[in-house]
Amino acid sequence: MTTKKTTETEAENNLFRNAVADASPITASDRHHGRPKAKPPKPQQSRPEEQEGMMELPDPSPDWLHDFNTSTIDELSYRSNGVQPSVLRKLRRGQFPSEAELDLHGYTVATARTELSQFLLACLKNDMRCIRVIHGKGHGSGNRGPVIKSHVDYWLRQHHEVMAFCSAKSHDGGTGAVYVLLRNAKKMAS
Repeated sequence: MTTKKTTETEAENNLFRNAVADASPITASDRHHGRPKAKPPKPQQSRPEEQEGMMELPDPSPDWLHDFNTSTIDELSYRSNGVQPSVLRKLRRGQFPSEAELDLHGYTVATARTELSQFLLACLKNDMRCIRVIHGKGHGSGNRGPVIKSHVDYWLRQHHEVMAFCSAKSHDGGTGAVYVLLRNAKKMAS
């Protein structure tokens, strides 16, 4: 005795088999686990005058570093003048997709400044709006506190193309990384 339910199930199975008849199994090399990591763009500077155009990131004052290192604030947050609070809220929630990332783990302050400057320039040239900078939590800095983190906080605040930044969500590095929202280069040119 065939019921209506059995007939419907057989019909659905036949429909499915026909739909996937041309499909082939995925091999182990074709599988992707999780989100692919974005590679940071490489700056396209070829002439000396373009190299001179590299964005200079100033050194923070000793007072800034002292205040930062003695602060109990673990999360970073900033929005430039004219940026709506709602934009920072969206950034904090991860609602802007990150288009590139820079990992500064293990860098000296001088190298981190150069890398960040070149990274920001390359991202702006490629019309990227939201990026992620991994600065670490400063566990290897001892009593000095989070050295690279404090410098990144200062440098990003001084950069006129940075609209806002905030500590990342936990799955993107938490307080060891920041989402950075850059000005829209196309919008600025018009």
